Order: sequence, then structure tokens, then C-alpha cells
Amino acid sequence: MENNHHLPDDHTGISPVPGAKDDAEPKLDSEAEEIKNEESQAQESDPHFDLEKASEDIDKFLSSLTSDDVSVEVPEFVEKYLDLVEQKVSGEGRPKWCQVPDEDSAFLESLDRVSKLTKSLRELKPEEEKSESRGSLINRVGGIQQRAMSYLEEEFRFLLEESKTAESESESAEPEAFPGYSDDVVSGLSKIAKQMISGGYESECCQIYIMSRRNAFEESIQRLGFEKYSIDEVQRMSWESLEREIATWIKAFKQCATVYFPGEKTLADRVFSAEFPSISASLFSNLTRGILIQLLNFVEGIAMTKRSAEKLFKFLDIYETLRDTVPAMDGLFQDECENELKTETNTARSRLGEAAIFIFCDLENSIKADTAKTPVPGGAVHPLTRYTMNYLKYACEYKETLEQVFNEHSKIEQIDPTNRPPFEEGSFMNSMDSENENQTPFAVQLMTVMDLLDTNLEGKAKLYKDVALSNIFMMNNGHYILQKIKGSAEIYSVMGDTWCRKRSSDLRQYHKNYQRETWNKLLGCLNHEGLNPVHGKVAKPLLKERFKSFNQMFDEIHRTQSSWVVSGEQLQSELRVSISALVIPAYRSFLGRFSQFLDAGRQTEKYIKFQPEDLENYIDELFDGNPMSTARRKP
Repeated sequence: MENNHHLPDDHTGISPVPGAKDDAEPKLDSEAEEIKNEESQAQESDPHFDLEKASEDIDKFLSSLTSDDVSVEVPEFVEKYLDLVEQKVSGEGRPKWCQVPDEDSAFLESLDRVSKLTKSLRELKPEEEKSESRGSLINRVGGIQQRAMSYLEEEFRFLLEESKTAESESESAEPEAFPGYSDDVVSGLSKIAKQMISGGYESECCQIYIMSRRNAFEESIQRLGFEKYSIDEVQRMSWESLEREIATWIKAFKQCATVYFPGEKTLADRVFSAEFPSISASLFSNLTRGILIQLLNFVEGIAMTKRSAEKLFKFLDIYETLRDTVPAMDGLFQDECENELKTETNTARSRLGEAAIFIFCDLENSIKADTAKTPVPGGAVHPLTRYTMNYLKYACEYKETLEQVFNEHSKIEQIDPTNRPPFEEGSFMNSMDSENENQTPFAVQLMTVMDLLDTNLEGKAKLYKDVALSNIFMMNNGHYILQKIKGSAEIYSVMGDTWCRKRSSDLRQYHKNYQRETWNKLLGCLNHEGLNPVHGKVAKPLLKERFKSFNQMFDEIHRTQSSWVVSGEQLQSELRVSISALVIPAYRSFLGRFSQFLDAGRQTEKYIKFQPEDLENYIDELFDGNPMSTARRKP
């Protein structure tokens, strides 16, 4: 350092101090050099003390500066301070961040002073002859700062990525702990982020953060089993594969909305928000928006797949997940981003709901298309009836969701009448007339399906040549439908008491028709007309003919109707009881009145083949679907 400021203005070399000796100044210089050497040795022997002392000197120097300073002399200790900081920055074997908190704090303090020193030196207005040395100093400080920031970048990345193991463990044991960083690590991340951003390295800091967290986030989703698929890839997948992927998607979406996204928001806020809230919000939005769009693309792809009946329930599962889970994300995003994501989510849900309506309404076309001309053996419940009712029962487990979907689609149609399923007149969208104005759109559609099924079954009943069997068929199917409806509170609440009472009345009518066609004819054989005894005698030929006709007719009924099917033990029992109550008393009465007029022995055995208890046993063999062998009967 120059000593010109110690010389008098006349440069005579004479000491300005009165009485001073000629050799005084050289002695002072020698003492100063000795003190300087001692300080230097002290610095070398105690670097911590040196850095602490130098830091105090730097702080005093920086606080004394103003932007108007022109000829400020940069103290010598600045270079020494930079030597110490440079050793700290480039020193090998330094412990990893957060292992020695005091070391971390000291490093950040030193780097903060370097940043301030750089800024102050650039703001000073140096004299022309000093500008070159000042520029060299600024370059040196800049180099130190750059190396320090490179070091911080690595430590920042290390802290973000080193926690992956802890994160995995915390997720398996306690998902709410996501993303699994300790308080010390979060504190370290926050301090490094503040230093990097304040030092002009915001871009590098944000890039490291978002890349590390995106990788960690995607790994977390992959651990749930969800893979990233494009919309085209989803559309090309088989339905069996998609069913598995849908189950995984539901799990992943719920986890993201309720655990991952809130966890990421908390992390970003703790690392950045105290000093840089806008950066925190931006990083969180950029990170999670990409993940959410990826999840919604899967939904878009699902909604665009070829529609079929079995897909309805999985579609509704996804719809319910979106409806019930999205509110958990309220308040996580900035207003503009939140509005955008809500629009994207609502659009995906709406398309899925529209696809669900098309699938459900297509049940109409499935019923209409079932025009098979082969009757079901034995008058049993038709496969179409079983399929339709089981489908409706399962669908009505989603009753509230389907009502919501139909209501939303109905509102869309009111705005845009062209946006409707392409069905014939009389179907759902054309059934919303005054007669049904008090019913929900879903209830109207359900009624429409039931009416179509009735019409189809009536057509199938006409395929039977035997009118009695035709009525058994209608009784079987009607009873099956009624039991399914009564067994489902959801369907019953839609169809209502009036509809069910009408169905019960129809069943009773089918029962009466069956009895009239089968058993009333049999009872005609037991008619007393023409058999009333005259003078204690009856017309034996007519009596024999009546017994013979009864035996033949009952035998034919038993042979035929034991192969018929009545589904459901309750209906089967009711039919048998009603038949027994009709036939057995009449037969017992006829037998008791006229059997005495047949000769005992051969005539009795020939014409009286059945006792009342025999008839009861044979009636109990009806409707089992197993033809009985005539060999079991009396000869």
C-alpha cells in the first residue's frame, strides 16, 4: 500500500513531528513490518480467528461506503479476506451440508459478504488510474462467487435427491409425511435457495429444484404402479389392461390430490415462500400442473375409447374420483393456474360423463336388438332379463352419480340441443314430456329401459305354442324383475310403489291365465254333470270316461310341466300350493262320491290311478326342469 499520505506537502522528507530524529521513520517502518508479520503468523496459526476478524473489517468497510465515493482506497485486508474465503470455497474434505450447521452458517455469511462486496465495488466510481486494479479485484470476487455458487448448486441438488430413500420409507409407513425431508434439510434448502437467488443464481436454483422434485414426484407415482400414457396409447390398449390401469389411476389421483400436491406445496413454501413467495407459487404450479395434466390425459383417452356396456362402471368410478377428490386441491394453486386446472378437470369429467350416458342409453339399443326367435326352454327367465336387471341393479349402486351425470347432460342439451345421444323417438332425450316432468332425467331413462324390456318379453312369450307355458314365461320373468327391484333400494326408489303394485297385479293375472289354461281343463273331468245317481245307480261308461280322461290329462300335465322351469323357490312354492289347493279337494270330493260305483278290484285299479296324496306328490314335482319318468307312476 502506498504511504504518500504520510509525507508533508513540501516533500522535504523532514519529520512533521517536532524534535523527531532523522532515523525515527525507518524505525517505525521496521516496527510496523514486525507487527504485520506477527499478525500474519497469527492468521496462519488461527484461520478461524482470521476469518472472524477479517469479516468484521469487511463489514465495517462495506458500511462506510456510499455510491458517491470516487477515490476510496480498497483496504489491504480485502485481498486477505478473499484469500480466506477462496480457501473455504475450494477446500476439499468439507462435510456435506447439514452435517455441521455452524460451518454451513459461516460459509453462507462469507458468501453473503462476497456478494455485497461485488455489488459495492461495481457501484463505486473509481479513479481512472485505479480502474484496472479495481476491475481485476471485481473479477476475482466474481470468480470466487461463481465457484461458491457451483458448490451450493451441488449441495442443493444433493439435499433434494439424497432424501429419496427417506422419502420412500416415509411413504410406505406414513404417506402424510410426503415428501419426507427432515426439518434440518428443509432449513438447509431454504438457506441455500436464499443465497443463490440473492446472488443472481435464481434460474440455476429453480432449475435444480424443479428437476429434482419432478423426478422424485414421478418416481412416487410409479411406485403406485401408474405409468405415463399418451391419449393415443390409452385408446389402443385392451379393455382388460385398461381396467387394471384405471384402478391404479384412481389410487394415484387420490394420492396426488390429498398427499403429494399438499406436500409439494408445503415444501415449496418452506424453501422459498418466506423470502420469495412468487417463486414458490410458480415452482409448485409448474411442477404439479404437468403431473395433473398427465393424469387428466389418461381420463381423456378413456373417454375416447370404444364404448361398451361393461365400461360404464369404471367410467363412473373415475367420474366419482374427479368429483370427490378435486375439491381437496382448492387453494393450492394461484388463481390463474387454479382456474385453468379446474377448467381442464371439469372438461375431462364432462366428457367422461357424456360417454357414460351414451353407454347407459345404449342399453335401449341392446334390448331392441335382441330379436332371437328361439324360446328359452321351460319358460325360464330369459338371459336378456337377467342381464338387463343385473346391469340396472349394479348401475343403480351409482344412482346419485348417474342422476348427477344425467342432470348435467340435460343442462348441456338445453344450451346446445345438438349435443345429445343419437337415439330413436321415445328414448331418454325424447321422453322428457309433460307426463315425466316431475321425474329426474335418469328416472325417465330407467323407466324407458323397463318399458322396452317388457315389450321385448311380450314378443318372446308369443314364441311359445303352449299358452300356459307362455304365461309361465311371463310369470318367471316378471317375478325375477320384481324381486330384483325390491332387493335394490336404489332401483325401488326410482320405480316407486305404484309401478311395483302394477307389476304384482300383472303377475297375478299371468298366474290366473296359467291355471285357466292348464288346471281348469283338468277340473272339467271332475264335473258331476250327468253322473248324479238315479235310483242308486250312475252311468258307468261316463264315469269310467271321466276317470280315464282325468288320469290321461294329469299324466300329460305332469310329464310336460315337470320339465318346465319356475325360477325362485318362493314362486315355485306358491304355484304348487295354489295348484294343490285347486285340484286335490275337487279330486278328493269326486273320488269320495263316485268311487263306490266302480266294481272293487280290477275296475277300481284300472280307473282310479291316483289317490289324493299321490296327486300332491306329483304336483310337488312340477317346474323342476326335470321330466319325470312315467315308470314311477302306478300302472
